[in-house]
Amino acid sequence: MENTQSVAALMDSTVSKIQLLQKAFAELESQRAITLNMKWKQLEEHFHGLEKSLKRRFTELEDQEKEFETTIVRSKELLVKREEAVVAKERASLERLQKKRDAAVSAISIALEKNKSSSPGEPTCNDTEDKEGSEVVEGKAPDTMATQAPDTMASQSSIEHIGKAFESRIDEVKAYPQLIRLCQQMDAEGLHKFISENRKDLTTLREEIPIALNSANDPGSLILDSLKGFYRSDVSISDAKKDSILLGLRRSCIMLMECLGSLMTHLDQKFLSSIISASIKERAKAVAEEWKPMLDELDVDAGNGNSLEAHAFLQLLATFGIDSAFDKESLFKLIPMVSRRRQTADLCRSLGLTEKMPGVIDVLVNNGRHIDAVNLVIAFDLTKQFSPVSLLKSFLIEAKKVSSPLKAGNISPNIQNDANDKELIALKAVIKCIEDHKLEEQYPLNPLQNRILQLEKAKADKKRATEVSKPQPKRPRANGAGYRPQRATNAATDKNSYSRTTDRYPPQYLYERPYCYPAPVDNHMPSFVGTVAYGPAPGHGNFFGNGFQYQAPFLH
Repeated sequence: MENTQSVAALMDSTVSKIQLLQKAFAELESQRAITLNMKWKQLEEHFHGLEKSLKRRFTELEDQEKEFETTIVRSKELLVKREEAVVAKERASLERLQKKRDAAVSAISIALEKNKSSSPGEPTCNDTEDKEGSEVVEGKAPDTMATQAPDTMASQSSIEHIGKAFESRIDEVKAYPQLIRLCQQMDAEGLHKFISENRKDLTTLREEIPIALNSANDPGSLILDSLKGFYRSDVSISDAKKDSILLGLRRSCIMLMECLGSLMTHLDQKFLSSIISASIKERAKAVAEEWKPMLDELDVDAGNGNSLEAHAFLQLLATFGIDSAFDKESLFKLIPMVSRRRQTADLCRSLGLTEKMPGVIDVLVNNGRHIDAVNLVIAFDLTKQFSPVSLLKSFLIEAKKVSSPLKAGNISPNIQNDANDKELIALKAVIKCIEDHKLEEQYPLNPLQNRILQLEKAKADKKRATEVSKPQPKRPRANGAGYRPQRATNAATDKNSYSRTTDRYPPQYLYERPYCYPAPVDNHMPSFVGTVAYGPAPGHGNFFGNGFQYQAPFLH
């Protein structure tokens, strides 16, 4: 405001300054010795124009300043309203949360009373006992708690879990709310069917299934029930790899165990026992003992590092925390069978196999699976012990050894093409590994890409040469006759054409009969030609004028 007032005062003083300037100009004109080319009116109009322009600009600035101040006031008012709205929403959310907690506590008390009334030798609870229900539970002797049925204990623990954890997260199941209903009903078969029907949206399912499992009375039991049918008695191990329905079910089993593990990572330690109780662990151990002999029938290279059977077994141990019941050495032998799975590193950490990873990497390298070895080296930060670039280069050297001995002698094109295809596959796998792990500075891609272009060009050239060397099949004739160009004279036609016509016709008719020739080997000739002159006319391909074909495998 002070600057504005000072500017206004200066503008008001312009009138007095113009008057002083007018007196000076008049005094200057009184001096006849000086001749001026301008009049005072011109100067006065100029200064008045400047004064008006300045006043107009000053007025505009004042209006903008007032508008800006008005905007600030409105923004402050809007901000206050928004803050009030946020506070109101928070209060409403807290009220809804409190209602859910009250409902959960009520459900817990009702369930406890039902369990107490159903227990043998316990009298029916009266109103006084209803009020002191929680105290009775806390005052139970350890022997009484131990003699309760495992299912009752699991039910109580799961109800407590529902009442105290993730009450508000159930609202996050927006895409597939049917999952909550299936989990509440403990419908393992329906859960498998739902996953199969919505397998195109597995990303969303992976996010919402852990939340939906929270609404189940016994999530651990539900997941164990879903594992039924993983090994079918009517399907052998070899046939299982061809059964798409069984493969889909096994993938769903693995995903459900992963979702249960994801649920437990978001829970406090005091709630874990409500999901993985002692009875659930015993059931999981029984399933693992049933699966273990099936894995013994698989070799180390089963599935080429992508074995669903081995993955499911390791995931079962990690999810239910029963890996201590099995020998670490036997688990170590299963890691190469799942080395291509994206969950391998996390499984090894969960099972306590981190220290054994150097041995796993040695096994993979010895079996020629250097790409899997590089993935594990980077995942476990073993780059000082195993150089990723050295492993990739040795992998390419092994791939080139397949084709190097073939150059010594005459090799069939099919064998050479197979060798080139294997080298191409190896090069592309190495490039993808370099890009995935950002190793371009240590291992440039240009030489590898140039080698791929070289192999693809050689493959294309061999393919074209093979196609040219193959004899062309005869084209079928329409109505038993080929195309015959019109002639000036009416010549008789004959469907049977021969190279040596002198044996059947007199010389004077030798060049009056049209002949039909099959398409030559080279593809620049028309399919048929008609009568020809005495000499070999241009453009007639591999045929002389007398009807004889030269350098051709057959004579017609």
